[in-house]
Amino acid sequence: MNSISNNAVIVGIGATRFSKDSGRTELDMAAEAIIAALDEAGLVPDDIDGIVTHTDDSSDEIAIARTLGIDNLTYFGQCRWDGAGCGMIMRAAIGVAAGMANYVVVCRSVNGASKHLRMGVPGRGYGEQISTGELLQYTFHSPFGLTSQAGSVALLVSRYMHETGATPEQLGWVTMVCREHGAKNPNSLFFEKPLTIKQYLKSPVKIDPLRVIDCYEDMDAAQAFVVTTPERARDLKQTPVTVLAAAQGCVYEKEEKNGFYGASLTDLGEIRHAGQRLFDMSGLKPKAISVVQLDDSYGPLVPMQLEALGFCGRGEGASYVEGGERIRVGGELALNTSGGSLGEGHIFGLNHIAEAIRLTRGTSVAQIENPGPVLVMTGAGGPASGLILGTKQ
Repeated sequence: MNSISNNAVIVGIGATRFSKDSGRTELDMAAEAIIAALDEAGLVPDDIDGIVTHTDDSSDEIAIARTLGIDNLTYFGQCRWDGAGCGMIMRAAIGVAAGMANYVVVCRSVNGASKHLRMGVPGRGYGEQISTGELLQYTFHSPFGLTSQAGSVALLVSRYMHETGATPEQLGWVTMVCREHGAKNPNSLFFEKPLTIKQYLKSPVKIDPLRVIDCYEDMDAAQAFVVTTPERARDLKQTPVTVLAAAQGCVYEKEEKNGFYGASLTDLGEIRHAGQRLFDMSGLKPKAISVVQLDDSYGPLVPMQLEALGFCGRGEGASYVEGGERIRVGGELALNTSGGSLGEGHIFGLNHIAEAIRLTRGTSVAQIENPGPVLVMTGAGGPASGLILGTKQ
């Protein structure tokens, strides 16, 4: 269980500009982000012998290798689900810790906002493919009448509010703080655009009780990382950031925010299981964590994650975030310090990982003195994955 803890490090991060219309292909953006990550690490494409991508992306390992001239891949593969962001780093860490590769690139590239020049099946167009698993999901498991992910989340949040007494204003502080942090981040879609709680409460409702600004902001962007071993990192340009723990969590009743057949609608079992594994692997307790980068694709899922991860008791998440003081930079548990999906832009949690790396290096625009280990979680609503990043223990 501890084979990758302290045996894999991140030595390079690269990203494109976050925008609503890149005007570029996803492959072009992927290449830019990867080259930036390699340049930062002091590596060249010939050094790379491993690539981890995502099943939903149009740029697979063959396309990336061909574009960058990478000629000898010994380790490659893809991860699935919206919550695979941290799992992609885990897959890379496994590869280098096991000696299957020396330097592994992890990359996602999405034209999520513009859908510009995305690839599809000839004659069918993008997004019309459907897998056997999806046929099963939408034929037998997905409740009739819920036609969007936001609708599924709205149902979970309504139940959470009923069970705990949480109010819209309490839950709104997650969006408020993420926008506040994003307003200080020059790479954010919301740079210099903070919100007040009055603006939040007057903002339009998307699907009750979710407001439009409670829901993630699609964007065009690419993010890349380079993962290697601590020994190889000694000769590189950047201070390595150590993977202290990595874990995934999948419970049978949860699939992409649909968890209607479990014992509880509001128990994020996938987060709870992954979080426990992270703490067991790292030897840390929740009280050792003072900075988190949590899945804020939908703001009200954050208090539920705080409960599942043990930062507060069951039903206490909404009061924990109320007022924002405890989750701001400078608070006891700083949340999504670059803005996250709600305050920076949505790239399925990879920008959350990048911010955890910057905090550990001391280069974040929201830098915290002695941040300690940083916990990152992607995939609230399942399947999920998580990381604890920091300096070698």
